[in-house]
Amino acid sequence: MGQLTYSEDFQRIDLAIRAWAHHDRSVATRLHAIDNERIDFLRKMFGTFVTDPDEIEARSTLLFGLAIDRHCIVADHPGYTKHEAIQLAGEFLLRPSGTNYSAG
Repeated sequence: MGQLTYSEDFQRIDLAIRAWAHHDRSVATRLHAIDNERIDFLRKMFGTFVTDPDEIEARSTLLFGLAIDRHCIVADHPGYTKHEAIQLAGEFLLRPSGTNYSAG
């Protein structure tokens, strides 16, 4: 995942490939394999500081979804820009369980 996953340039390419995969089985097969690698990476990363398998799966799925579909979020975020709210969500998912967090 990393910084490239969150770059705007990569997001446009990723979305185009996902649209293409809806119409081309070979692209869909490759995308499926790549998405599995990406979410497996997240599971391993979260597994370094989370022990509960359910929490690892939930955090991995949420962060992966945030990375892929953040462009779809059009809700207001009182006190935050859209970018700030998305960054806050990502930081929240990346912090160890039970850690207090105060935006600042």
